[in-house]
Amino acid sequence: MSKINLSAASRIGCIRSNNEDMVLAYDRFIRSEIYQTTITSDILDRFIVAVADGMGGHNAGEVASELVMSNLKFFIGDLPLGMSSDEIEKTMRDWLNSIHQTVNGRGRSNHDMLQMGTTLVGLLYYGKRYFWMNCGDSRLYRLRNGELEQLTTDHSLNNVNGEKKHSNILTNCIGAGGETAYFDFMEITDDFLAGDTYLLCSDGLNDMVSDDIIKEQLLNGATANDLCEEAINAGGYDNVSACVLRIEK
Repeated sequence: MSKINLSAASRIGCIRSNNEDMVLAYDRFIRSEIYQTTITSDILDRFIVAVADGMGGHNAGEVASELVMSNLKFFIGDLPLGMSSDEIEKTMRDWLNSIHQTVNGRGRSNHDMLQMGTTLVGLLYYGKRYFWMNCGDSRLYRLRNGELEQLTTDHSLNNVNGEKKHSNILTNCIGAGGETAYFDFMEITDDFLAGDTYLLCSDGLNDMVSDDIIKEQLLNGATANDLCEEAINAGGYDNVSACVLRIEK
């Protein structure tokens, strides 16, 4: 049995006038609020936690992230039972292609929302198996035995070129007028261990707070909101969202 202590937070930050991030924490949408709960996986057949970082002018980013999250929650809840791991991966990739076109279509239908888009990083539990997925530069970290590891790869020019000046330019996301989007998708069932801590976050956290400080905070029992406070205290130049999952021993 896996008992997971979950905390989630999404904060507007110090500069932005609106919050374009959104967190999906099991069955709850989080924007400009904090939330905590406990999940016992053995009594559930599925759940999803995810962070989306929207982009686009005229508040279009918040429309994109909300559209993707609401669609994702419905889609996961509607998955049939008994799918194999390969079937889950194919189904999620098909969903990504569909929601990518939906977001682009919504953008084309309203000039103020043209080229709106969003990142998405998620941790999925289905049929006693765990998977993670990523599209964009929101991140999934794992803290294990005192060491913090970034499991996802940023889909950004910064990651390709190693030049910080390109850090906000994405090479992959949902929507934004791109022809295609893709997922990094991984099953981690055999590597999902008691005592681990997982962190999903928007770049509003890791752009403002170093990995060393994130590690120190998590080792000291920080919640998602504690991490968001660190980013805000460091300047809070962007919206900041996080979800922390602690797997009980």
